[in-house]
Amino acid sequence: MSDSSASPPLEPQSPKPQSPKTQSVARSSLVFGGVTLISRVMGFARDLVITAAMGASGNIAADAYSTALQFPNLFRRIFAEGAFTAAFVPAYSATLEKDGPEAADRLARDAMATITLVAIVLSVIAQIFMPQIMAVFSEGYAENPEKMRLTVILTQITMPYLPCMTMVALLSGVLNARGRFALSALAPTLLNLFMLIFVWFARDPVTAAFAASWAVIAAGLAQAALLVWGCRKTGAKIGLARPTLTPEIRNLLILAVPGAMAAAATQINVFVSSWLASAIDGARTWLNVADRLYQLPLGLVGVAIGVALLPALSRSVQAGDHERSQSVMDEAVLLSMALTLPAAAAIIAMPFFLIDGLYTRGEFLTHDAVETASALLHYGWGVPAFVLARVLTPAFFARKDTFGPMKFAVVSVIVNLACGLTLFPIIGVAGLAIGTSAAAWVNVFLMLFTLAHRKTWVLGKRAGIGLIKVLISGGLMGAFCAACSYYRPLVESPIVSIIPHGTKEIAIVAVCFAGLLLYIAFLFITRAIRPSDIKKALKKG
Repeated sequence: MSDSSASPPLEPQSPKPQSPKTQSVARSSLVFGGVTLISRVMGFARDLVITAAMGASGNIAADAYSTALQFPNLFRRIFAEGAFTAAFVPAYSATLEKDGPEAADRLARDAMATITLVAIVLSVIAQIFMPQIMAVFSEGYAENPEKMRLTVILTQITMPYLPCMTMVALLSGVLNARGRFALSALAPTLLNLFMLIFVWFARDPVTAAFAASWAVIAAGLAQAALLVWGCRKTGAKIGLARPTLTPEIRNLLILAVPGAMAAAATQINVFVSSWLASAIDGARTWLNVADRLYQLPLGLVGVAIGVALLPALSRSVQAGDHERSQSVMDEAVLLSMALTLPAAAAIIAMPFFLIDGLYTRGEFLTHDAVETASALLHYGWGVPAFVLARVLTPAFFARKDTFGPMKFAVVSVIVNLACGLTLFPIIGVAGLAIGTSAAAWVNVFLMLFTLAHRKTWVLGKRAGIGLIKVLISGGLMGAFCAACSYYRPLVESPIVSIIPHGTKEIAIVAVCFAGLLLYIAFLFITRAIRPSDIKKALKKG
């Protein structure tokens, strides 16, 4: 007779799903930023080839191509990279942590099917009504029917890039949540590579514009294929599925709507700037070239840290670890500013030296360099805000708050519109840059105030002291760059005596490297960054 009071035999426990191996934000950012650096260098080479082939104010091809590249990217930032990814990554990370890879991959499959269908429908509608859309978006081209016609055709060619990038954005979120950052950073390299190859053999500006536009589509397909392969290599099973509005997808869409509105508000800034710029021949190309330079620190630092921060912060919030959340945010803000300020200092101190040294050749004239530099100068003081916005936004998204960033974005749009509409008729493209930078700082201050008011995050004392030292180091580097720009003939004269060709290119590269070395020296002298900090930051979590 058995003892009824005896404990029942224990049933075997199913193993708890294993979360992906974590690593520090600095280490993850270094991986993402390092690979992104390769892409940005190739993008810079691509831009040199394209601006030399198409010019800016001298022909119709440059502005038409700039519009064709900008238009699908506008929608991509609203629907793919901005809103849906911001909602998807925390949800995927939480599902991966709680329910395991199989449930997380099911969520990813349903999400990709839904958002890709939306992107395809948008692309088809935009292609059908492109003449009417461009009549509004590029109103300034109406006086030049040939330019308008070319713009419509090129934008119809590039529009299918949107569904490809929608897939890429979601698959990047899957990889990042699993602690894999290299492939998502490598994907943009394919765009630069394809465009370089396609444009290299073009013999005139219009042919170059068509070649570059077709390269966008080829690269989009290649990028999507690369990340599908990458997800499979990590064990993620993300395949084709029929769009289904499951409860999880409905929740994602509910969270994504405010994010989409926030991103749409931000893109209104882009639309207004582009709309105003269309009235001046070459203005869109000037803004595009300036955009390439000021976006460099944003892509290398802001996006890299933001991408690495969101999964790490989501895990900390999910676990209720406030101390870890504080540490992660402090590390991200200090690291982002330490890496951003030298770029901002150089842009503010020597904008014309940069543009003239890097871009003035072929069809891109000195007049184009002067106008581009006027915009770049005012983007420069906005660079820290552009990066901080990328770093602070995950503090809201990790807590599934997409309404806060939406409200801040609406306020920033109002600031940008007020500045742009007021200043553009007076000082031209520089007024548009002032509006963009002022709006970015307003956005950042609103986020900082809200995080502090909610007692979610305030910069720690140690990180604050480090930030002051970083600012001092950046200011000293900026003074060096300004002196080199002012005494540019003295900088170039010893170079021209040795190498008569390519003097300005060598001079600007030499000044940038010298300034960077000085900045690093100042960081160590002020003890803003110590070797022990670097070792600690790069350790695996």
